[in-house]
Amino acid sequence: MKQLLLLAGLTVLSLSAPAQTSPTVQNSSGIVAPAQFLGYKIGERFTPHQRVLTYAEQVARQAPNRVKLLPYGTTHEGRQLMVVVVASEANLNRLEEIRTNNLKRTGLLDGPIVDSKASSASQPAIAWLSYNVHGNEAVSSEAFMDVLYRLLDPNDAVSKKVLNTTVVILDPGLNPDGHDRYVNWYNQMAGRNADPTTFAREHNEPWPGGRYSHYLFDPNRDWAWQTQEITQQRMALYHQWMPHVHGDFHEMGVESPYYFAPSAKPYHEDITPFQRQFQQVIGQYCSRYFDRNGWLYYTRERFDLFYPSYGDTYPTYNGAIGMTYEQGGSGRAGLAIEKADGDTLTLRQRIDHHVASSIATLESIADRSADVVKEFGNFFEKARTTPVGTYKSYVIKANGDPGRLKALQQLLERNQIRFGYAGKAQNVAGFNYTSQKNEKNVSVAAEDMVISAYQPKSTLLKILFEPNSALEDSATYDITAWSLPYAFGLQTYGLTNRINPESRAPQATTQPQSPSAATSRPYAYVARWQSLPSVQLLAALLKQKIRVRAAEKPFELDGKTYQSGTLLITRAGNERLGDRFDAVVSQAATKAGVALTPVQTGFVTKGSDFGSDFVTGLKAPRVGLVLGDGTLPPAAGEVWHYFDQELEYPVTLIDGNALGNVEWSKLDVLVLPTNYNYSRFLNEKNLAAIREWVRAGGKLIAMERAASFLAGKDGFDLKEKEDKDGKDKSSKDKGNPADSLKIYGDRERTAISDETPGSIYRINLDTTHPLAFGLSDGYYSLVQNAYNFDFLKDGWNVGYLKANNYVAGFSGRNAKEKLKNTLTMGVQSLGRGTVIYLADDPLFRGFWYNGKLLFGNAVFMVGN
Repeated sequence: MKQLLLLAGLTVLSLSAPAQTSPTVQNSSGIVAPAQFLGYKIGERFTPHQRVLTYAEQVARQAPNRVKLLPYGTTHEGRQLMVVVVASEANLNRLEEIRTNNLKRTGLLDGPIVDSKASSASQPAIAWLSYNVHGNEAVSSEAFMDVLYRLLDPNDAVSKKVLNTTVVILDPGLNPDGHDRYVNWYNQMAGRNADPTTFAREHNEPWPGGRYSHYLFDPNRDWAWQTQEITQQRMALYHQWMPHVHGDFHEMGVESPYYFAPSAKPYHEDITPFQRQFQQVIGQYCSRYFDRNGWLYYTRERFDLFYPSYGDTYPTYNGAIGMTYEQGGSGRAGLAIEKADGDTLTLRQRIDHHVASSIATLESIADRSADVVKEFGNFFEKARTTPVGTYKSYVIKANGDPGRLKALQQLLERNQIRFGYAGKAQNVAGFNYTSQKNEKNVSVAAEDMVISAYQPKSTLLKILFEPNSALEDSATYDITAWSLPYAFGLQTYGLTNRINPESRAPQATTQPQSPSAATSRPYAYVARWQSLPSVQLLAALLKQKIRVRAAEKPFELDGKTYQSGTLLITRAGNERLGDRFDAVVSQAATKAGVALTPVQTGFVTKGSDFGSDFVTGLKAPRVGLVLGDGTLPPAAGEVWHYFDQELEYPVTLIDGNALGNVEWSKLDVLVLPTNYNYSRFLNEKNLAAIREWVRAGGKLIAMERAASFLAGKDGFDLKEKEDKDGKDKSSKDKGNPADSLKIYGDRERTAISDETPGSIYRINLDTTHPLAFGLSDGYYSLVQNAYNFDFLKDGWNVGYLKANNYVAGFSGRNAKEKLKNTLTMGVQSLGRGTVIYLADDPLFRGFWYNGKLLFGNAVFMVGN
């Protein structure tokens, strides 16, 4: 509530005075034009983020009765995040009333709910346009300035109509760090005259490019997961407004014409008829503007409405009309570039297209403002009273692992999905996500988390929790499965009946002991190895040079059972800390949110004593991460973010082109993320050096395509499977030759039979191996490539797929066949060192929570 109330008192943000290089020219309302403010015409060069904001500040000073700036945070690199609200004077004067009334229609604001049938004539629509989520798609931040200027032109009939019926929120740059990475580079490369030659250096942006955020995440795929600080801050503001319309502005390949709604199939089944219809409406309005100017465009192709974490789908699943706009160009186009047809595409042309689609979209809303507001209210009324989907309640069991449950709760809270607790023991019928079967007698404990579908965010809840999303078309743009129970590794049940959760969890019957509660100095502290907080605790202790041991086998002590991987923090070996030992360990555990159990002996009742050879001393590894040309930036960024932000553990970033200069004696672990082409820098010389380093005791972690690159290489045991019959594949299927003929028009769907674009598979695990410690309840993997790895002959096949491990998402017929009886996680001994093969990315987009423990095992547990 405090955040909501603060908005009412926000004033215009003062940034810095603009640089004026030519006389000011104003429109009839006294608003300075972008060209006169900047000193150059829009489209003549790229504008750094700060100057874009200073223009917005200048406009807000000149039109305080129609423009309001709302700062909402800063990026990792310290750049300002801000939206610009534009409305008529009458609507701006009651802006807080409009905002709160809108939230009352959703039911997300405490207090009485405004009936969706109530008159919406006095409630303007709220339209939010987002620019430059991909930093090197920099045309949209330039377009923002023209859109802002045009909306304030009192002689523009369309703009006047828009502001009288609509509150417009413009975000000039969702990813300022990426934007300035691109703009600063390009402005250094470009000369006085743009060079349209495609091979000119200004058209060949260096790795990692400006598309990504500071940690190389793709912020356009982070709307639901909110792993990055820029997304978290933006979504906090988004939920304070809950717009009725959201436009997401992008760029694509140089040769493509403009794309706007309606979107391609598949549409998710829960997109309402009104939302589907309005895709057509927006397309019609945009086409009028483009037809008038003779511009090429296309619709209904490539960009679908399915994956829930995009800037078009996430707003759609939150009741809005969400759309993507794509202009040909992107970071490659620069100020001007020659296309294959001989035409030259200029920055000014690209800006014009985004400005036109922005205004066309706002006009389409202005002409139907009352209907848009009414249908938005209907969406949330139905969500609260007649939610979509089979399941009306969800029960999630912590099973003694509060870390996983807390992480899920945080994700739900960021998405404003309400949850509570059962409050009392009961038996119900429900769908078991683990067994994928309906069970008649599910035992619900009082402390189990319960989520009711009867709430404002029930549509988003259903989509994030659905065991298997229904696909109306298999040709999709992104992953096709994401179910949170599998991503978090939490035992979950979907119930067809309604359970009203209690707001607070019941008081725990026993509290974990803390060091200060011990009657005497404990012999050691025991910490269960369960999820990310366990890894965070271990990383913190090792960073402080505290010696930690891990139990290789389950054991029992003081009537409690502990699983493999349990951390033993003994006083022995840490004598140098003296009396500070207890406080240091306690502080690290408190920060990580891990319960410590103090014990007075290392003599166990079952299993191996604390001094046994089956209790391993863990080392603080010196970790290197290879990135640069050849590596996929988000894959490298996930690993970097994991160490730097989630573990706060040092990691050395190594440019792949500098591998020949690495002092291998200063590294214990080397991570190879997935790649485009590792052959660029993993030549024979560098590969031989890595092999010798592993033989001497190093640990190599090869992920996804990096594992594929190593398959079959000298010294690496990973191999691809042979054909079933050991014959050349061309000798098979000698039936009617006509049966294999392909239809050209079906080429896209024929190709996807070999693909598995983000589907979920259940992994069979050897839970006795350190790579699988803490995963005794099972592990589900998000499979993005139909790899074809044979089982290791000499190493450890820790994770593998059998014949029927598919769970959810689209997986092509040929892909499913390849993935049968296939290795997914393997560990090979090489000399005194270790090679770990991970066929799937356990850190995918930072939201696959269960994989964070798996990757922690690879770094800290394996090979010690």
